[in-house]
Amino acid sequence: MEDFINNIIAPRIQADGGWVEFVSYSASRQHLTLIFRAECSKCIALARCCDWIRAQIKQQFDLIVTISAVPQKPFFWDR
Repeated sequence: MEDFINNIIAPRIQADGGWVEFVSYSASRQHLTLIFRAECSKCIALARCCDWIRAQIKQQFDLIVTISAVPQKPFFWDR
């Protein structure tokens, strides 16, 4: 799952100015935790993006996952 997020999903999100980071995946709970940064951290459509990621995972792996989306502003916004 980590490779899929980093190599397939992340580049597509980066193309729109966003950033997604894999945090964890529990196969037993089918629960995925992702950090969203850059434009994603303030995006009002983050829920739709998670729906898209879920659909991509369903298509690729035939899994239905829940996603915990953690928006975090980039570290340099604090300065």
